[in-house]
Amino acid sequence: MANRHTIILMQTSQNRATRTFMDYESITQAMDGICALYERKLKELNPAIRNFSYDIADLYNFIDGLADMSALVYDSSIHAYLPHDRQWIKQKTFQHLKRLAH
Repeated sequence: MANRHTIILMQTSQNRATRTFMDYESITQAMDGICALYERKLKELNPAIRNFSYDIADLYNFIDGLADMSALVYDSSIHAYLPHDRQWIKQKTFQHLKRLAH
């Protein structure tokens, strides 16, 4: 998963003005970015709590709660970005967190 430029496209609400993107040098960095985004949201909602713990279901609920989220991953063999849906992102975040836990 290294060195595959990844763009995360997201829309936080039904308002089209909330569309944004984040770009990363790798899929791994993108999954870190999504986790960090969720953790920032937790801190925003619970400013008095210093340490958070969450499970994969909580992260999935966050991802599913967004109006839209998808990924574009660069494939050097075809010199183009391949689109991936929310389910793919959830699968990759799970694999990423699983690796971090071991």
